Amino acid sequence: MAKKIEKLIIKYLTNSATVTDLDVLSKWIEDPSNKKVFKDFVQTQYVINYSMNDPEAKVVVENLLKTIRKEKSLVFQLKRQPIYKYVVAASVILFLTITFFWKKTNKLEPNEPTIVNVNIIEPGTDKATLTLEDGSQVVLEKGAFFKTQNANSNGEEIIYEANTQKTKSAYNFLTIPRGGQFYVKLSDGTQVWLNSDSQLKYPTYFIEGELRQVELVYGEAYFDVSPSSEHNGAKFKVVNRSQEVEVLGTEFNIKAYKDEVNIYTTLVEGKVSIGYNNKKQYLNPSQQSNLNIEENQISVASVNVYNEISWKEGVFSFRKKSLEDIMKVLSRWYDIDVSFENPELKKAGFNGVLGKDQSIEDILEIIKSFGVIKEYELKNRKVVVK
Repeated sequence: MAKKIEKLIIKYLTNSATVTDLDVLSKWIEDPSNKKVFKDFVQTQYVINYSMNDPEAKVVVENLLKTIRKEKSLVFQLKRQPIYKYVVAASVILFLTITFFWKKTNKLEPNEPTIVNVNIIEPGTDKATLTLEDGSQVVLEKGAFFKTQNANSNGEEIIYEANTQKTKSAYNFLTIPRGGQFYVKLSDGTQVWLNSDSQLKYPTYFIEGELRQVELVYGEAYFDVSPSSEHNGAKFKVVNRSQEVEVLGTEFNIKAYKDEVNIYTTLVEGKVSIGYNNKKQYLNPSQQSNLNIEENQISVASVNVYNEISWKEGVFSFRKKSLEDIMKVLSRWYDIDVSFENPELKKAGFNGVLGKDQSIEDILEIIKSFGVIKEYELKNRKVVVK
């Protein structure tokens, strides 16, 4: 199945499909041969093993197909109306069928949740703080326009223009808070998507032909690097604590949070070398390195790239992740603090594909509905998992 169609199905399942996306998906699924491909994809990728043996699994897929057909019939009536984007909300029901879990703890008995909802916690959004060379800071957020000699920001992204100067460049810092994300296009054309609780240091322009170097001070970032062939052979390097990633032109993701001892580098396409402790490790596409900075040891494994970079596409894709790791991700995106009443729950696992635009309450309810947790308490930006 084409990657484009794969992405459209995932966007549909996570409530992020646009009118155009739905048009393309609807037309593609009209072909009888594609219907089977669609069924196989949903079942193999998003339905758990026990569900595959459940007769209801086939019903779920058939209902999804019916829903898409119904939505398709509304396309021409609603596509010119702003309310159309909410039509895809019907797929929320599907989350309860494509999400699943495994546990290392004993099976939990059903119980009614105790939820204290004092204030509404909104999902994260595009926002950042730009620190200029003189130390002054500019808050970037929707509606806040900003311009420098070679940079422009509409509050949701910042774009740097190429500069032909040969003198030393100034450095800027882009800091993304918890509950934020941001996009920056560097002066060489390299694109960087920054996740919550991250900071990037970079020059305001690169000197043509010389090494292009930026620093991921902490956090997570996805890089789509402008090829060295377009810059007189100049290589591109990303440095951060304990490692350096050198590339010629490629796409990759680095996850290096301050509160974690592991640095994960995932290669999407191209080739990179990772320098650490006077050693080098090369990665091929779909490989991920895991550098333990305490032990100075690195391991490499093949991974499902989509699960590692889905955050950039507005999706949480959790596969064989512990509840502790999942809560770290959610705490950064929703800017909340999470604690566990029972430490053993940290080992529990949950797999699923969820939209980042969902409320934290919805996500906790989905996790709870599959018995991963008995209860949770949400109060004053603090979540207690029980």
